[in-house]
Amino acid sequence: MAYRFIVLAALVAVAKAGILGAPAVYAPGAPLTARAYAAPAYAHAPVAYAAAPAYAKVAAPVAVDTDYDPNPSYSYAYDIQDALTGDSKGQQESRQGDVVQGSYSLTEPDGTRRTVEYTADPVNGFNAVVHREPAVVAKAVVAAPAYAKVAAPVAYAHPAAYGAPIAAKAYLG
Repeated sequence: MAYRFIVLAALVAVAKAGILGAPAVYAPGAPLTARAYAAPAYAHAPVAYAAAPAYAKVAAPVAVDTDYDPNPSYSYAYDIQDALTGDSKGQQESRQGDVVQGSYSLTEPDGTRRTVEYTADPVNGFNAVVHREPAVVAKAVVAAPAYAKVAAPVAYAHPAAYGAPIAAKAYLG
């Protein structure tokens, strides 16, 4: 809705400034090549740009917050070890005045462990040192096979007599 209003306002401003040409004036019945068109009439003078605008200075000072702590301090930490999803991360940070120290660590998708130790202060800015530990692969422990004592094998006796072999007749057909 605002877009329509802006477009309408721009069209009104352009028409009011005389930038849009006047309607074409032509003699009725004259051939198309003989018709004369009026040039647009500009009713305004060129725009003169002024220097940068002057701003008024604020005389009243800004109110000072009375709850300002000149020596802020805090400390926090968390650690997540989720065996179900494999999520492993943690962070600890502390602040004393304008100096912040902390670290965070996480296990990346390839299994490596990334640990970032950082400090921040007004003199040196933010500084971080990144450590990467190789992936810890849990070796599968193969238990020694458990052999059960089995009784001595039972002797298998073949049948004493087999039936007589079937005679095969040749088909000569």
